[in-house]
Amino acid sequence: MRQPRLVASDVDGTLLDPMERVTPRTASTVRRVAASGTPLVLVTGRPPRWMPEVVTDLGVAGLAVCANGAVLYDASQDRVLHSRRIDPVVLHDVVHDLRHEIPGCSFAVERVTDGARDRPHEQFLAEREFRRTWPNSDIRVVGTAEVVGRPAVKLLVLHEEWTSEEMASVAREVIGTELQLTYSTGAGLIEFSAPGVDKATGLRDVADRFGVPPADVIAFGDMPNDVPMLHWVGHGVAMRNAHPAALAAADEVTTTNTEDGVAEVLERWW
Repeated sequence: MRQPRLVASDVDGTLLDPMERVTPRTASTVRRVAASGTPLVLVTGRPPRWMPEVVTDLGVAGLAVCANGAVLYDASQDRVLHSRRIDPVVLHDVVHDLRHEIPGCSFAVERVTDGARDRPHEQFLAEREFRRTWPNSDIRVVGTAEVVGRPAVKLLVLHEEWTSEEMASVAREVIGTELQLTYSTGAGLIEFSAPGVDKATGLRDVADRFGVPPADVIAFGDMPNDVPMLHWVGHGVAMRNAHPAALAAADEVTTTNTEDGVAEVLERWW
């Protein structure tokens, strides 16, 4: 591949090391990319509120595709530029159906406000069982009616005993194409976005803003939610320790995120 005109990277398991840190080598390489004028886009399942710390450690603040493609966030301005949301009626029906087909699961939703730090108590709402299984200080515990009562950019479904792959297999049969299903961990958590929304569509919006065709984009990822993006770009790179689906979708396999796999590739040009 010739020198990319746009660099896109997943965050967890890819750009960050296993301790969720930005290593000095990766930070230095990313800063050289940005200094060259080449756009660097973070494409992640994370919501905007989990991005400021990553951006600070990188030392580069630009556009970030968050919530698996549902949100475009400008980290330099701490501003959500646009979002694609799931209708409350759909949320209600999907939650009803999945609770019947995956007994014991619990639910949460991601919503967006104007910025990452804006009204944090309105951004992550979950049932009590979800909070108990996945303790997180960001979560506001509410009843199911409130979870599904307003549009959301992401629906999360959690189970203590099933794997994410097992849950996804059942959910695909139940939900079909009504929502976009993916997952970024094997630990009993699956995620839904609005129909047709994934990391590829989110990255495409950014590439269009910069006038960069897919052939000139390089992207890095490690999990099933990265697969659409790895297929869409001109050169998709998977981490050596990636999920088999990401490895199969990639044009190249780099070293692990423990070994600065993203920097290993980008240092060819920067």
